[in-house]
Amino acid sequence: MHGAPVPSPCRRPDALDRRSFLAALGAGLLLPSRGWSLDPGSASTLHALVLGTAQDAGVPQVGCYTPRCDRGRRAHAEGRGRFVSSLALVEPEEERYYLVDATPDITRQIDLIDEPGFRRRAGERRPFDGIFLTHAHIGHYAGLAVLGNEGLGIRDTPVYCTAAMADFLTSNQPWAFLAEQGRIVPTPLDPGVVHRIDPLLEVELWPVPHRDEFADTVAFVFRGPGGSLLFLPDINAWARWDRDVAEAVRSVDAALLDGSFWSLDELPGRSVDDVPHPLMRRTMDRLQPVVDAGEGRVVFTHLNNSNPALDEGGPEQAEVRRRGFEIAREGLRIPL
Repeated sequence: MHGAPVPSPCRRPDALDRRSFLAALGAGLLLPSRGWSLDPGSASTLHALVLGTAQDAGVPQVGCYTPRCDRGRRAHAEGRGRFVSSLALVEPEEERYYLVDATPDITRQIDLIDEPGFRRRAGERRPFDGIFLTHAHIGHYAGLAVLGNEGLGIRDTPVYCTAAMADFLTSNQPWAFLAEQGRIVPTPLDPGVVHRIDPLLEVELWPVPHRDEFADTVAFVFRGPGGSLLFLPDINAWARWDRDVAEAVRSVDAALLDGSFWSLDELPGRSVDDVPHPLMRRTMDRLQPVVDAGEGRVVFTHLNNSNPALDEGGPEQAEVRRRGFEIAREGLRIPL
């Protein structure tokens, strides 16, 4: 038994007409970088806020002094760097806030949640109404460490994840100590079931094949009154998934997908087989008919420090845009 009760399954409500919803939001569907803000009409709606877009070890990566990592250092010094892949789910009017994956960059990246209600709640040591975890690799849960005694000292915060991930947290230190103290409440959710989290937010967990050394791995489908989002930052290969990725993308309004690597030659001295992920170009090839038909919106996230698609103004970014795909950026907002 893991602390707080599991939210009850429910049916997906009828979504608002997508065309009408987007028309009402105007240009606010996806905002390309920090420093932008939603228009006044859309600022009060439930939305996902991208907090990070890099692979687990970040950009720059530890011990990396390539020109790309050095550019990453300069970008951080200038306040425009990339953090490790993460989201916030923000309900401004209700002052409800959720974190999706707790990364090593959590201290700086949650500053992007520029909401008075969030900052007040952080001062009260209860900033999040819940934390969603995709899996047990360092970039996705290590940030929990600074939410305990030595850091923020949160309390009674549900951590929504699979049963295997909940068992991992309660069976291993220092995460078990966070649970014993009532800082986090591991709350397993059954995959393949739509769970009502609050009056505006539903979530469904989709198992995905990945390197499951400690627990299992899921993608999250978040649904609000006016939109839906697939968050899938890690997968070994689309061909190994029991779902058709094209159909998965068609089923949501936006899909944030694994964009770790661009090509097979990014890791000299190492094999990509050691850290398997689908290549961005192959993902675009697979999903090109969906994007060309206007049946789905695909945004890449979780980019490794070796990925040339990180290079602002580079040919890889130009190819992504030309083909109708996008690369996520911190501060990007997706209405739900």
